[in-house]
Amino acid sequence: MRPFRHPCLWGAVLGLGLVASASADSALYQESREAQRSQAELQVRIDAADDETRAMLEELRELERAERRLTRENAELAPRNERLAETLDRREVAIDTLAETREALPVLEERLIERLEQWVDGDMPFLREERLARVASLRSQGEALSGAERWERIVSAWRAELDYGREVDAWRGYLGEGDSRREVDYLRLGRVGFYYLTPDGRAGRVWQADSGSWAPLNEAQRREVRNGLRIARDRRAPELLTLPVSQPLERAPEGDA
Repeated sequence: MRPFRHPCLWGAVLGLGLVASASADSALYQESREAQRSQAELQVRIDAADDETRAMLEELRELERAERRLTRENAELAPRNERLAETLDRREVAIDTLAETREALPVLEERLIERLEQWVDGDMPFLREERLARVASLRSQGEALSGAERWERIVSAWRAELDYGREVDAWRGYLGEGDSRREVDYLRLGRVGFYYLTPDGRAGRVWQADSGSWAPLNEAQRREVRNGLRIARDRRAPELLTLPVSQPLERAPEGDA
């Protein structure tokens, strides 16, 4: 006996099967889309994390480079900082002793002026008035000057006296007082020799420190003095002069030629 198959019923069954299959496919499709979307979002987060990680690594490398650079610069600056620290220490000590130095400075200045005056008094009598006036001005004008200016004036006066010992100089001046006053030509060889000649060259003398007086020169010595005058006035190259000295070399003041 053959089974009965109603056409409508069979169609309904087929329809239900198709609907069920379509629903299943739709669910799978949705699940696939959701999986793809989730995978895409995960990839975006991974990419973002990779970019942040790379940025952090680059920042770390830059910090390491900066640290090495600072370490090198600190090593280079360390000696200079030590020198600056030593300088500051010395200045602090100087500041601590500044009050004592200021108190002692006037005494030292007066002592230097006294020694300079004694030096001029005991030295050969060249430019005597000019040199004594320079020393006197240190006392007469000193009160109107600041401490630095007064000290500079004293040092300048000492420097001028020391320079006399290294110079060859010639000038026309006067010798004697009153009726005996006469014009002569002076020659000075540092502080070793001091001479004069009369304008006609017929008389000449040398200063002798031991006796504190002038001693006569013979004709040969006067010729040497004339040569010395020409050398000093014309600024010629120095020549060997054979002349008596005014004072023994070992007794010449310190620092002189």
